[in-house]
Amino acid sequence: MRKLYLGRHVYGIAAIGFGIISFTWHDLAGPWQQAQVFGNTSHHEIFVYIAAAAELLGGLAIQWRKTARAGAMLLATIFFVFALLWIPQAIAAPRVYDGYGNFFEQFSIVSGGLITCALFNENPKRTAWLAGLAYYFFATCVTSFMLVHLFSFSAVVSFTPKWIPPSQKFWAVVTTLAFPLAAIALFTGRAALLASRLLTAMIVGFGLFVWLPRPFADPHQLFNWGGNAQNLAIAGAAWILADYIAEKRAARAPSPATASVGRTFVSAMID
Repeated sequence: MRKLYLGRHVYGIAAIGFGIISFTWHDLAGPWQQAQVFGNTSHHEIFVYIAAAAELLGGLAIQWRKTARAGAMLLATIFFVFALLWIPQAIAAPRVYDGYGNFFEQFSIVSGGLITCALFNENPKRTAWLAGLAYYFFATCVTSFMLVHLFSFSAVVSFTPKWIPPSQKFWAVVTTLAFPLAAIALFTGRAALLASRLLTAMIVGFGLFVWLPRPFADPHQLFNWGGNAQNLAIAGAAWILADYIAEKRAARAPSPATASVGRTFVSAMID
């Protein structure tokens, strides 16, 4: 019986959220502020609507197995475009990590779409190549998350809810250290599944404790809604990664019949 993997569904819901937010505010200053590199053109709303339609369509398509690959490819493409739009900012201020951090944050979402494309590809060799590449892309992005926390540590502390014991600074330090540990596990393959699941849980925790309350406190602030969608998309990508590692491990595991034969052979050798 095939296991139920939820990562792509969470990923798709985040994309739908992006689409709804973009259609509602039709403003580049929100979830797609990097698109402002085009300047204040008179037709910028057309660009927003095209992106929003692609996100809605891709987010819906990825929910069903027959259309999951097409939906994932569409989402990976649109998110890749938005990741590239951060490069001019990084070039303009090469000594400021914000531009690089935003690029890798967006690119982590791209990685989730690429892994999904690979998992629904019928060509085994192409599946292994694309999924493996996206896997290391995401691991690199996790390393960048640590750098973002380090360079913006005071902001991380201020974002941490005050009511969670023992202190804001404690959790800022813990989450900052968690990223390099997860990256090491992913790059080396040691405890990669556990690391990916804990990473996913941590990012989901960011959503529940940091981002989710913000729209309730100020529902008219577009940044609060965009931040929720962005965090959910990254959580979905991390979840997809965990699902990929789990499915890969399950594929390598011997079947019950094979395991039984192996045990019988070992018993016979011992006797």
